[in-house]
Amino acid sequence: MSYRVGLPPYANVAPLARYLRPQGFELVRAVPTELNRGLLEGELELSLVSSVFYLEHKDRLEPLPDFAVAVLGRVYSVNLFSRVPFEQARRIALTTESATSVRLLRLLLGEDRVYERVEGGLELLDRYDGVLLIGDRAVRAYAELLPSLPESVHDLPERPSGVHVTDLAEAWYRRTRLPFVFAVWAHPKGAPPPPEVLAELRRARREGLARLGEVARAEAERLGVAWPLLLHYLWNFRYHFEAPDREGLAAFARLVSG
Repeated sequence: MSYRVGLPPYANVAPLARYLRPQGFELVRAVPTELNRGLLEGELELSLVSSVFYLEHKDRLEPLPDFAVAVLGRVYSVNLFSRVPFEQARRIALTTESATSVRLLRLLLGEDRVYERVEGGLELLDRYDGVLLIGDRAVRAYAELLPSLPESVHDLPERPSGVHVTDLAEAWYRRTRLPFVFAVWAHPKGAPPPPEVLAELRRARREGLARLGEVARAEAERLGVAWPLLLHYLWNFRYHFEAPDREGLAAFARLVSG
């Protein structure tokens, strides 16, 4: 049986995946909720999984020590799009793709709201105060709202085309001054990946980060968004699970369990 490794099909993992040469293992692409289930049910031996899923099952799972998908400040792809300011949103449509982003939103906004899981995009703003979008869908939605790309990415508007856009990772940073870890590589306890699989993951990450411009061009073309926007999006990510990232994950764990 082939060793199966799970990865979500999002632009933010392209630096990890684009140059992977899966020899001796099979690469499985699926949304985070499906990868979470697959790892727990034995359909995968190793997967990038959402942080909240790992925390809920850390008695059964173990993370790789030097891999994560984290960000310090804006992430650009975990956004609440709303018709009203963030704090005033009462009825919110939630993505069905990610448990971590939903938990982060509820932590930041509070439980005294109406949260409903529903498929859709910005058209849901006709029925809800806000809609939480993640990943490629959030990047596309934001790009579509931009009337033009500013000269500097630091001038990207928070209310393009009149829609309030709240970046949840930035809201987390303002609250904690820590990175937010969206995902970790995890495997069942006592069953670490073979050394050759781990070595290939590290090699592919090195090549992906060294050739980030190429990765960004390919992903920008796939998503139909401007290359400078996609490049800025990707170079914000932290893929190595350094000490500040571990502190951020620990802080999130304390808050969601409190």
